[in-house]
Amino acid sequence: MIHPDRIAAANDTAEGRLSADYEALGAHLDRRGIDIAAIKAKVAGYGVAVPSWGVGTGGTRFARFPGPGEPRDIFDKLEDCGVIHKLTRATPSVSLHIPWDAQPAADLNSKAQEVGLTFDAMNSNTFQDQPDQALSYKFGSLSHTDAATRRQAIDHNIACIELGRQIGSKALTIWIGDGSNFPGQTNFTRQFERYLDATRTVYDALPDDWTLLTEHKIYEPAFYSTVVQDWGTNLLIAQQLGDKAKCLVDLGHHAPTVNIEMIVARLTQFGKLGGFHFNDSKYGDDDLDTGSIDPYRLFLVFNELVEAAHNPDFNPMHMLDQSHNVTDPIESLMVSATEVQRAYAQALLVDRAALAECQEANDALMATTLLKAGFRTDVEPILAMARFEAGGAIDPVAAYRASGYRAAVAAERPAVSGAGGGIV
Repeated sequence: MIHPDRIAAANDTAEGRLSADYEALGAHLDRRGIDIAAIKAKVAGYGVAVPSWGVGTGGTRFARFPGPGEPRDIFDKLEDCGVIHKLTRATPSVSLHIPWDAQPAADLNSKAQEVGLTFDAMNSNTFQDQPDQALSYKFGSLSHTDAATRRQAIDHNIACIELGRQIGSKALTIWIGDGSNFPGQTNFTRQFERYLDATRTVYDALPDDWTLLTEHKIYEPAFYSTVVQDWGTNLLIAQQLGDKAKCLVDLGHHAPTVNIEMIVARLTQFGKLGGFHFNDSKYGDDDLDTGSIDPYRLFLVFNELVEAAHNPDFNPMHMLDQSHNVTDPIESLMVSATEVQRAYAQALLVDRAALAECQEANDALMATTLLKAGFRTDVEPILAMARFEAGGAIDPVAAYRASGYRAAVAAERPAVSGAGGGIV
């Protein structure tokens, strides 16, 4: 872990500039009738979960190029995630993926406490076969034609719930790769009926205070059809299962021209928006760093979230879900966490009363201008001051590089072979 003295040393040289920038921005916002301290307080109270698998180097369908000091197990992953939160003060929880991260609950709790983290949603894995697995998911899991295979997938999800209950999680996320690769390969209706029946069994095993998050994806690994292919199907699932079932929106799981912010509004309107996986994309499910391609779309999503925040029951879960092929994963996750905070802060700056008036008056130009006024505001001094006051780094990436953390763990963790292809 990075010692607080190292963070303080990195902050020393930047504190004066930050204070000046924060004061100048405060004066600017005051002229707009916005209290910078109130915005900072909301930003400081916002957190996004990091995925345990995100601190390892990703890959493509063709190859994977490992980085130095890659985590060997969940305990190494938690150390890396702890560093991210220590520097950004924006990622207080970790989302586990089972069976990749399966360990005794007592050991997980102990390590999480050591590095100052809690646990977010559990993620089940029935999209690949494991070495000790009796039946294959090659032709599906929760929607498989074979009842025994479906039962195996059900039991795995219930085991995820039990482990999550012991470590303080309150949600289970289900994403399946089930679908078909050829026309005629499967009966769409019967396949969906099998999925609903199996998932209902998992739903019935949820504790009363848990949420079941189902995730849709337009394609991959099944390229002709997928069982949960879009938000409409996902909404049907949540409505069929019950009040504890909600929809998870991954920003990369849609066709390039889909209006994701409108999906957010629709699911919110009917009480079925359960959470997000934040990333970015150019072509499909690219799993790029959040805000690296379309930061305005990210802002528009948060515009809808802030719009709905007046509802006391509205509390969707937020998590990063990315694959880092050419960058240090810790650096990418830190930058992505701050980009999510940035979009949130910018959305808080929108004059909602004026926006509502423009919408009622059908004044399209002024309505979009009001949104852009929030998006164009440089809120970096707010983000940096919130980090600094919470004991984090004014410049997380610079502090991380100065700490030598990557070189230190590379000396302790054996190098990983890059032989073989495929996403990990």
